[in-house]
Amino acid sequence: MRGVYPKRLGQSLFILTALGVALAACSDNKKSILVRNIMPTKYKDEVLRTFPQAVDDPTNVRDAAITAPMLNQNGPVHVYYVCVRANSRNANHQYTGVKEYAGYFYDGHLGQFVEAPPGLCDKVAYQPFPELEKLCLGKKCS
Repeated sequence: MRGVYPKRLGQSLFILTALGVALAACSDNKKSILVRNIMPTKYKDEVLRTFPQAVDDPTNVRDAAITAPMLNQNGPVHVYYVCVRANSRNANHQYTGVKEYAGYFYDGHLGQFVEAPPGLCDKVAYQPFPELEKLCLGKKCS
């Protein structure tokens, strides 16, 4: 009985190792991430809630514009994103010039809002975004 257990253990380890090697051979080197591509419906509201964390002074924004959600077909993760263009102020209340931001949506909700990588928002159709220009924070807002 004593000699049978190590033999079974050895067979089990061999089978598990062989299975692992077979599965590794079937996979490719690309890493894929499962994200449901759900079209965001309240994307403007989510950008308005997130924009204040991306800039020093989110009030009195000028030249605000936004795109409709687009599906990013590049890379291993295909998610919806919007481009936002705005001229906001720095901590000294001086305008910094127009900058482009990208909002990435995961499962239909804004998951990341960052400065747009070069080229991402070059050939997009912007629409005026007056809600961003009217963004007000504090007790004096109506």
